[in-house]
Amino acid sequence: MNLSSGRRDEPEINLTSLIDVVFLLLIFFMVTTTFVRQSGLDIRLPDASASAAGTTDEAVEVIVDAADTVYVSGRPLQARKQTLREAIDAASEGDYSRPLRIKADGRASHQTVVTVMDLAAEFGFERVDIATQAAPEGENVTP
Repeated sequence: MNLSSGRRDEPEINLTSLIDVVFLLLIFFMVTTTFVRQSGLDIRLPDASASAAGTTDEAVEVIVDAADTVYVSGRPLQARKQTLREAIDAASEGDYSRPLRIKADGRASHQTVVTVMDLAAEFGFERVDIATQAAPEGENVTP
């Protein structure tokens, strides 16, 4: 006794509902995503190329060495915020349109550099430059 009918129905998968769900998820994530630019400073980082990008002598220079000693206009200071605030204000002579150049050692504490950048934002410096040096030919820049 042969109970099977001679034809065999192939199972079919209906993708319409799956496509609808994926489309609704896409719309949900697009609507709930925020497009806010979260940057405290609007700075332009210099290129790390062999050519210097026009140096100016009137820039307020802040140097951070590997031991986290901060030099403002060649004067060594401790990395306390109030001390740096007074020194940067004195070095800039109240002219915040002058560029502020930060020269930080690669081994310096990130917090110290961020403190200097935070003070630049508080004073309203229009240009903040971070000095870099060119990597030797053929050397990888990332550590």
